[in-house]
Amino acid sequence: MLAHLTLFPSLPASLVATHLLVLLPKSKVLSKDILYGDLLAATLKRRDMKVDAFAKAFVTANTTNGGLVSWAMLDFDIEPFALQTQVRKAMHPLLDEQPNTLSIVVSGPNAQRAAELAVYGAWVNGALLPVNKKKDERKALEKIVLYGCSDKKVLDVVKAQAAGNLLCRELTVLAPNELTPSAYRQRVKKLAKDNKWKHEEFDMKALRKMGAGAFVAVAQGSHDDDAAIVHLTYKHPKAKQTVALVGKGICFDTGGHNLKPSRYMYNMHTDMNGSAVALGILLAASQQKLPINIDCWLAIAQNHIGPNAFKQNDIVTALNGTTIEIVHTDAEGRMVLADTLTLASRAKPDVLLDFATLTGSMKSALGHRYAGVLGNRVELLQQAVNMGQQVGERLCAFPLDADYEADLESKVADIKQCSPDGEADHILATRFLLRFVEHDTPWLHVDLSTCRCPGGLGAVATEVTGFGVVWGLKLLGAHIAIAKKL
Repeated sequence: MLAHLTLFPSLPASLVATHLLVLLPKSKVLSKDILYGDLLAATLKRRDMKVDAFAKAFVTANTTNGGLVSWAMLDFDIEPFALQTQVRKAMHPLLDEQPNTLSIVVSGPNAQRAAELAVYGAWVNGALLPVNKKKDERKALEKIVLYGCSDKKVLDVVKAQAAGNLLCRELTVLAPNELTPSAYRQRVKKLAKDNKWKHEEFDMKALRKMGAGAFVAVAQGSHDDDAAIVHLTYKHPKAKQTVALVGKGICFDTGGHNLKPSRYMYNMHTDMNGSAVALGILLAASQQKLPINIDCWLAIAQNHIGPNAFKQNDIVTALNGTTIEIVHTDAEGRMVLADTLTLASRAKPDVLLDFATLTGSMKSALGHRYAGVLGNRVELLQQAVNMGQQVGERLCAFPLDADYEADLESKVADIKQCSPDGEADHILATRFLLRFVEHDTPWLHVDLSTCRCPGGLGAVATEVTGFGVVWGLKLLGAHIAIAKKL
């Protein structure tokens, strides 16, 4: 649940608040009309802190009435990611006390942008993620009071983005015994009903009959046969473009017969994060009533070990007829995505985006702070990277040249699932996926090495970041703009 927002367009001459965030415009000197300006000046003097140092950080102090105030000076010439991080850190001491109400004051020529940063940060960090404790004494932020901004329409957009991010993180943190494929499918069904999305499922019986052998190979290791490809549809009467979203939804990944060591199996309940990102985008787009059609495809399964689990050297036939030589059972993500991408691309969307926690090699290449993006259109890749910089969800583009596929040549099938050597696996995995994107559909693959970042990332303070939701919405907006020009 997101906190209730109240707006006041005017700046208060004085304000008594228990928890107050004051965001100031960049300046070489402190203005005399800053809220609690005397306290700020005294605090800076006591810390022997110059204004230029303050401009790169934040300052907190207790007021005489027992409140806590935090000031930050924002420079809108720096990159959005740095601004988000600064605002999040300035807000942290306030939210750390779990207040009922957070007051925010913005001013200056960029007051609207400052308000967006602060309110988004308060919404995503003031809400509580699910935990299972006998005593949960945490308190969610209930109210946000904003001074210096009156544009409710823009902040409604920010609220939808926050709701999408929160849904993504709520699903991702759920324990694997709480979010089994069957339980996940029930949650998705309820979301579809609540948001009036068209809902369709391809269960294991249907997938076997269709010949979706790549997906079935992974899912057959689970004894309860509860895996499925779920298809959700959002339509807008004025839409001129259709975007397909595909998400990897592996609810738990043991590695299969190539069993992961315990160190690498821990947190594998988050391997469904790609599907949660797709759902977060879909929810936010629906709440904004964006004039675009969205086809959302979720590949929901588990990668278990058992008598029926697929194994090395198996040869399976995918939905599009491609035969695949299994090399490593822990490369299951590309298998479930293969058939899901085929279904998604056969609907002939204008653009296809897939999200997945796909490869360890992407995390080795980038760490937790950037996600990797690859695709079959240079201009789409450039757009993806540029938009990542604009919204503070940063992506790095990787090559996808055809000569990489030599490492996937098989003597016994059309293609190997992966290379036994594991080098450049993030690139090879994407070359593999490209085989299943039909009709030369414009396509981007996002490898979510940013799914979890200790200490938070950008605007988000929790380890599970919800990365990709705001970026995906930005990309949808770009395609809406393109459609208007057609």
